[in-house]
Amino acid sequence: MSAPPAPRSPAAETTPAPGTEQTSMTTAPPGSRHTAPTSPLADPAGPAGRSGRPALDWRLRFAALSLIWGFSFLLIKVGTDAYAPFQVTLGRLLSGTAVLAVAMAVKRERLPRTARTWGHLAVAAFLLNALPFSLFAYAELTIPSTLAGICNATSPLWGMALSLVALSEDRPTRRRVAGLGLGFLGVLTVLGAWQGFSGLDFSGTAMALLASLSYPIGWIYVRRTLAGNGSSVLSLTGSQLFLGTVQIALVTPLFTSAPDGFPLWPTLAVVALGALGTGLAVLLQYGLVTEVGPTTAQMVTYFIPVIATAAGVAVLGEQLSWNTPVGALVVLAGAALTQSRPRAAEVPTPPEPTPGRRLKEMP
Repeated sequence: MSAPPAPRSPAAETTPAPGTEQTSMTTAPPGSRHTAPTSPLADPAGPAGRSGRPALDWRLRFAALSLIWGFSFLLIKVGTDAYAPFQVTLGRLLSGTAVLAVAMAVKRERLPRTARTWGHLAVAAFLLNALPFSLFAYAELTIPSTLAGICNATSPLWGMALSLVALSEDRPTRRRVAGLGLGFLGVLTVLGAWQGFSGLDFSGTAMALLASLSYPIGWIYVRRTLAGNGSSVLSLTGSQLFLGTVQIALVTPLFTSAPDGFPLWPTLAVVALGALGTGLAVLLQYGLVTEVGPTTAQMVTYFIPVIATAAGVAVLGEQLSWNTPVGALVVLAGAALTQSRPRAAEVPTPPEPTPGRRLKEMP
């Protein structure tokens, strides 16, 4: 899901997406908008962009991606009704990896070949998949899915703060610093800081915020180690999800016991979370970036907490106090400001010389 994140060319300045629970290489970069789950590795002019536009209009795919990532937090909540958090994460990664494995087979993509690349992918898998997915699942044991979705929207704020420290080329501007301050003011509003955070589950909220922080750390790591790698984004992302699946598969038996059964709705929720929110969503996002560019594609980030909140209230009957939606809007406004870039200064064009002047200047 972080999310929330749009993939960009390695040469371009990255602006994360989302984001939502972002999943992978196609998740947004630092200083960004969850995201995330928007990657420094993706090439907007890549294969999909050269092969012609898909039959399905990009607006429909944009709406589908927003809904998929927005409902991810509801699906996590339903999954944890019957399964332990690590089991939800394992099922999610298994389903997502299966979808990308099929896509790689259809496109005849090759796996990365060097041990160095696999080592970096293992770290990326932990920071962008295994850790945040598990933290969100544990968080939703004690906090509503609406709050988890809003916490995920802080990922661009964390990303900008980190990028100012870790990425020397990412210079602060007054507008972006103001956005950072506004965003964290929104977080305090969501959490009800003026009333002493009463009624707030600190551990669950902290885990959701830590999950959102994990995404930009992973984006910065990927940008520094895997940009310009030579492998396709699909190949890197599929391999990353596979490594995340292995990591969680090793940990899960140590902290959980085998489930007593496989209830229908929680099982379907976990499969949908992985196949749609972690597998199909990656393909949709990459396709959007190649067709309409990262700036438009990354706007999905701002719909995710809105949809997550609406889904939690309408489907799960979660309660909202006034400060939750108001604070969420402030968070999104701050995140949008952190993604703004000053327009390039216009260079004045010298006036066209008059014929007389032109003749006079000729040798």
